[in-house]
Amino acid sequence: MAMPRAADDFDVVVARLDVSPDEVRALQACLSASERQRAGRFFFQRHRRRFIVARARLRGLLGARLGIAPAAVELAYGANGKPALAPHVADDSLHFSVSHCGDVALFAFSPSSGIGVDVEALRPIRSADAIAAHFFSPRERKAYAALAARDKPLGFLRCWTRKEALVKGIGDGLSMPIDQLDAGRAPGWRVHSFFPLPGFIAAVACHSG
Repeated sequence: MAMPRAADDFDVVVARLDVSPDEVRALQACLSASERQRAGRFFFQRHRRRFIVARARLRGLLGARLGIAPAAVELAYGANGKPALAPHVADDSLHFSVSHCGDVALFAFSPSSGIGVDVEALRPIRSADAIAAHFFSPRERKAYAALAARDKPLGFLRCWTRKEALVKGIGDGLSMPIDQLDAGRAPGWRVHSFFPLPGFIAAVACHSG
């Protein structure tokens, strides 16, 4: 399921990861040998299923944009395991970001600019106030503190997903402490909040420079 385009320079796709065992087996065929080995190391079946489906969906979406088969997509991995297109891939201007929460995954793509995406389930966060105090910017902390108690759970997750999307978009280029990074005032970046499915909130950050 594709989200409506927020701009011509990026798009977001949302996918369910709770598919049938037969579909999991079919999707596993497009994974690389190392990905299948990684999947086999998950202790819980649901975690193995989510990894297989998310990685196969990513390969399918990248393959469609690159004009190649999903199994032919070559991925490289950073120190934190974040996937990226291998350096020698012809269309190395394609940027993407992945986030998943439970059985929901989001994939964001930009043909030429840095991009990041984050998704969270709508739920109360017990340590939200402490997290906000340590990781929100001064302006974000002020806006969060001004919310009514009933609005704080959504307000916290909205700010948190926006910051996470921005951090993922900036990637290794992030040189400042996260509490100095304001998702609403990051030069050169646009951050959009949205609800991809009932019960979930998400954000996508796209570089506009």
